[in-house]
This record gives sequence, C-alpha cells and structure tokens, in this order.
Amino acid sequence: MAENLSQAMSALDESKSEPARRISFAFTDEQEQFRAAIRRFLQEKSPPSAVRRLMDTAEGYDPEIWRQLSNQLALPGIHVPEQYGGAGFGIVELCIATEEMGRALLCAPYFSTAVLATNAIMNAGTKAQQASLLPDLASGARLAALAVTEPNGQWDLGSIELVATPVAEGFLLEGAKSYVVDGHVADLLVVAGRISGTTGGEGLALFTVSADSPGVDRRLLESMDATRKLARIDFHSVPAQLLGDVKDGAKSLVRTLDQAAIALANEMVGGAQTLFDSAVNYTKLRVQFGRTIGSFQAIKHKCADMLLEVELAKSAAYYAAQAAAADDPEWPALACLAKAAASEMYLHIAAECIQIHGGIGFTWDNDTHLWFKRAKSSEVFLGQPHYHRELLLQRWGV
Repeated sequence: MAENLSQAMSALDESKSEPARRISFAFTDEQEQFRAAIRRFLQEKSPPSAVRRLMDTAEGYDPEIWRQLSNQLALPGIHVPEQYGGAGFGIVELCIATEEMGRALLCAPYFSTAVLATNAIMNAGTKAQQASLLPDLASGARLAALAVTEPNGQWDLGSIELVATPVAEGFLLEGAKSYVVDGHVADLLVVAGRISGTTGGEGLALFTVSADSPGVDRRLLESMDATRKLARIDFHSVPAQLLGDVKDGAKSLVRTLDQAAIALANEMVGGAQTLFDSAVNYTKLRVQFGRTIGSFQAIKHKCADMLLEVELAKSAAYYAAQAAAADDPEWPALACLAKAAASEMYLHIAAECIQIHGGIGFTWDNDTHLWFKRAKSSEVFLGQPHYHRELLLQRWGV
C-alpha cells in the first residue's frame, strides 16, 4: 500500500507543474490514483466495526490509525506548502481526502486539524507563525481545533462574543466556545474572539492558545452523532497570541469557513454515495413476492431519484472545489451553494436508504443509522442550509 501511495503522490507532484486549465469537474488520472490509494487504506482501517468501536470511546479516534494516516498517506499536510512540511497540493486534493473519509465514516480529528485549524493558520498567520505552527500539524504530530461557535450555536460572525483583552504579552481570553469539533483532544486551539471595546464587525480576530494553558476548561459534550466528537471550552483569563493582525481577522475567518464548507460538502457526497450503494445492493438481494425488490417499478424510480440527487450535489461540491483552487471570484458563493445542496441531499438519501432497507433499516445492528446520524450533524455543522442560501443571495447581490 505504501508503494502504491508513493506512486500516486509522485504522479500528483508531477502534475503540479502543468499549466492551469479551465475549471471543470474532471479529475486527473493522478488525482484518481490518489483517491484509490486513500480508499484502499480506509477500507482496511475504517470498516463499520471500527467506527462502532471508536464511537464508544471518549477520544473518538485511534492514535495508531492517525499515525499511519499521517506517515503513510501524509494527509494532514496534503494542502500545506512544502516549505512548511506539507505536500504542497491544494483544496481539490484536500476534498478528495474528505470525500473518501465521508464514504468510510472515518473517526479521526482530520476535519478539525487539517481542514479548519490548518487552513485558519494559513489564511491568517504571519510567515513566522506559519513556519512555527504548520510543520507539526502537517506531520500529524499535533492536533488542533478551530473554536468559532458559542453556546448559541450560531456560525455568523456577529454572534461571536468571546472577549480578548490586550495585555503586555498578548491577550487574555474570557468567554466560552461550544460545539468545537475534537476540541477535547486538540493540543492547539485557534479561537475566534472580539477585542474588548469593539462592536459589530470590528475587532474580530483569531488567536492561538495551547490547550493545556491555565484557565482552559474543556468538556466533552453528548451528541447524537458519536462519530464526530464535540466539546465545550471555557476560557478564564487565558493567555493567547494574536494570529496575524486584527485588520484581516474577519476576512481570514470567513475564508476558512468557506473552504471548510466546500470540504464538508465533499465529505457529505462521499457518505451519501455509500448509502446509495448500500440501498441499491440491498434491492438486488431482498426478495419479496418471489422477486427481488429492485425489480419493482416503485423501487426503480426511488433509486433513480436518489442517483440524480447524489450526482447533482456531487457536481456542486466538485465545482466549488475546482473554483476555489482556481481562485475564481465566485467561489465563496459556490461554497454556500455546495454546502446547502449537499446538506439536504445527504439527509434525504439517508432517510430513503433506511426506508428501502425496511424494518431492518431501523435497527441498531444495521449500519445505515451511523451515516444517518452523520448526515444530520453535518446538516447543521458550519451553518444550516437556509443560512447558506441566505449568504449565497447576499454574495450574488440579490
């Protein structure tokens, strides 16, 4: 497996020197080889039995699998520049990884570390901060989390109330963050806060905090989706360092959340594809009235509608990733479109898959409910569909 992955990474590396192409949905042969290598790894390391085992743990991931994922596949740093210890690719390759992880329902702090925190540091940090923080994140030696939402659960920047008070050595943070993905196991926290004395859109910034700092109180939250752990973090006069500068804090955070929305959309279409494949396979096996249920016209129509939904959302997610990689002016709006479309599609496909499975689809022993719970949690993660549709209209000036 390591040899195959090395070949795929070498092919990807060679493709970086090719001239930029017009935005399209098509993946290169090198990217498909990269996808295949990840899929083989996850099929072996993240079967449903492993997902169920990790759901019952407080940490929510297997450190040995994380080490292999970091060392053999180099996935935490796939999009990190080479001078900071990464592979030097981009958001398309990052989204290939998240799609395959969504397909396998991987339980690991990848989204929190690689997608959220690492992108926040690359978007907001100075060169010195990037050189200091990124190598350990890219190698998987350090876990990180991005803390944005507060107890109200809102993702818009106007809801951020955590206060950062300037002091001689930096800032002191006072407030609480909730629903922080993998915040209970992170070594580094990237925290969105508002500098004291500012209101509205002014004074928003990102801060870095060592998770073991005095005054940091972390608590694992009970949630419906045990495959993605959430934590509440309280900050009591916690020393923090400003990430970048105050002027670009809000802009960097918005860019990070837009990139995360695209990665999440790709993760969701991966999970939906697994559910769709499961439903179709079941229709070929389940016999009723002497015939497989897949031969019934009603089931055929349902499967055809599911396929159309998956492919439409997949196209939106792929196109958003390609647009972001090409820095197309409309990519932030496309991020909203992809997130809203994938959220509604994933949850609907999960419900339809359960219905096709019939009575067994509602049982604990059937694996469908694992993806259903991820679909529901992903729907509200980074903002619900109506939030992204409203944001889409604002960005298109409607």
